[in-house]
Amino acid sequence: MKYQFPEAFWWGSASSALQTEGESQPDARGETTWDRWYQQQPTRFHQQVGPQDTSTFYQHWREDIALLKQLNHNSFRTSISWSRLIPDGTGEVNPQAVAFYNNVIDELLAQGIKPFITLFHFDMPLVMQQQGGWESRAVVEAFSRYARLCFELFGDRVLHWFTFNEPIVPVEGGYLYDFHYPNVVDFKRAATAAYHTVLAHAQAVRAFRAGQYPGEIGIVLNLTPSYPRSQHPADVKAAHHADLLFNRSFLDPVLRGEYPADLVALLQSYDQLPACQPGDAELIADGKIDLLGINYYQPRRVKCRDSAVNLQSPFMPEWLFDNYEMPGRKMNPYRGWEIYEPGIYDILTNLRVNYDNPRCFISENGMGVENEQRFNQNGQINDQYRIEFVTGHLKWLHKGISEGSQCLGYHMWTFIDNWSWCNAYKNRYGFVQLDLATQQRTVKKSGEWFARTAVDNGFNEEGDNND
Repeated sequence: MKYQFPEAFWWGSASSALQTEGESQPDARGETTWDRWYQQQPTRFHQQVGPQDTSTFYQHWREDIALLKQLNHNSFRTSISWSRLIPDGTGEVNPQAVAFYNNVIDELLAQGIKPFITLFHFDMPLVMQQQGGWESRAVVEAFSRYARLCFELFGDRVLHWFTFNEPIVPVEGGYLYDFHYPNVVDFKRAATAAYHTVLAHAQAVRAFRAGQYPGEIGIVLNLTPSYPRSQHPADVKAAHHADLLFNRSFLDPVLRGEYPADLVALLQSYDQLPACQPGDAELIADGKIDLLGINYYQPRRVKCRDSAVNLQSPFMPEWLFDNYEMPGRKMNPYRGWEIYEPGIYDILTNLRVNYDNPRCFISENGMGVENEQRFNQNGQINDQYRIEFVTGHLKWLHKGISEGSQCLGYHMWTFIDNWSWCNAYKNRYGFVQLDLATQQRTVKKSGEWFARTAVDNGFNEEGDNND
């Protein structure tokens, strides 16, 4: 059977500024929260490899874009670094950064690759964090100005903008679960940061519309379907609560222009609502998007709690549910994540049935594997497991499209092995292998497979394009 995708389907990959660019000298970009955290706690990073050790895109952008072309990308998502463009977050624009991003955008276009540009991918300028980060409305205003500057500088050529990548992650990591700076554990502060992120998103959308720029604006959300252990009402309610907190807290504002009433009621019942101001509701209503990016890696499986909450502990989402390990689940053991391909179909179906079938695309999906050198055959990584991972997800994506979902493309995380937050280079995700010592790039077997799939606009049953 041939899995054929719609005409003009977006085949590509995703990356981010902080994970790829490097070049963090003071004249090149301002300090971010990641730079500061690494200075303070280097042992929190795998093998103490920090954000200065990236895949050097700042130097090798032309070579890397040539590789994108070789892999038959027609689209590529990366981000602009706020701290590179405006080193202190609010002051002068850095002309070197403008020249760099102009070069990247122009070269992508020259190679027939659509640039998809994200404004914020976890890299908060340190100066902005010191003023309160997303807890501060002043930082929301500063982000709005930064967004406007990006539209003015690059909006004539960039036709696909995204305000945020996975905005729930800095909230979870920075204010709940201690895996991002500033390492706070406080739900109310988390709720405030999340709420202000939605306001910042809506401000950027408003500015984009006011400027009447060509193209479209959206957001990239990591959607993790919440599956209850059973159909017992207590398990179903637990899954609903997880869905409200981790998916719908961003999905509803950006698609419906308002928060779910039951999420508001839930937070109110625990006295965890953020402070609202006049005009906020109208602003959020103005933040409805043109295009939704969907990052999908794993499902969330939950059950009702079977033990009492310690009322002396800080209020956490886990007061409302427990995580559940489904027997027999398929795992990526290196990342500790379940591999569940139908989840991608369930996301698309939910959007089609419950959210008026928005225009969307898969903006990330990927498989990180440790010590990939084991699979080196004649100088090339034979990552058949990655090919199987992608084909498994694409089959369910194809089913969603065949039933009417408006999914316009598939971007893999990521193009080239890159630095990954606290995991550094522990797990490799790329279609292209990166030799850290020499910075040499070598296309993996999956990269060759993807190049054939993109040019054929599909693949056949075995995931083998050679038949």
